Amino acid sequence: MREIGDAVTRISGLVGAARQYSQLDRAPHRVVDVHDLLDATLVMVKGKIPAQVKLVREYDRSLPPVPAYAAELNQVWTNLIDNALGAMGEKGVLTVRTGRVGDLLAVEITDTGPGIPPDVRPRIFEPFFTTKPVGAGTGLGLDISYRIVVHKHHGDIRVETEPGRTTFRVLLPVTEGPPPA
Repeated sequence: MREIGDAVTRISGLVGAARQYSQLDRAPHRVVDVHDLLDATLVMVKGKIPAQVKLVREYDRSLPPVPAYAAELNQVWTNLIDNALGAMGEKGVLTVRTGRVGDLLAVEITDTGPGIPPDVRPRIFEPFFTTKPVGAGTGLGLDISYRIVVHKHHGDIRVETEPGRTTFRVLLPVTEGPPPA
């Protein structure tokens, strides 16, 4: 009976995370806590995180909720985390951090992979550009993420990279900006 109870608890947690991740029962644009979105995304990608990859969460819980298209931000987090995991391979450290940069909310996804080569950096946000082998990537993840962050949320997405460390930083306005184009 205890095992059944544990299984029901785990399944309920997964269903709750899936509902949070998909945002199907919520308004498309609303005020959200990015930590809830990040946690739901991390639950959804948990099965893709290799055993030797350490996940570190460094959340600034004092951050205010932000106006956002929650399901689309979840897609951004998924793309960035998936790329980070792909860069590291079977071992490393994946850090998910939140904080403030001036009057903007910042979400950072950092991996301990090899870094992005200098000749590739200018093209990473181009549609259909990928460094993955044929059939392993569409080259749309960072392009879509850029469009969601910059065009829909009036924020910014930046990358800092060096061998052993790559950080994608998503900056979001804390207050409502102009309506999306």
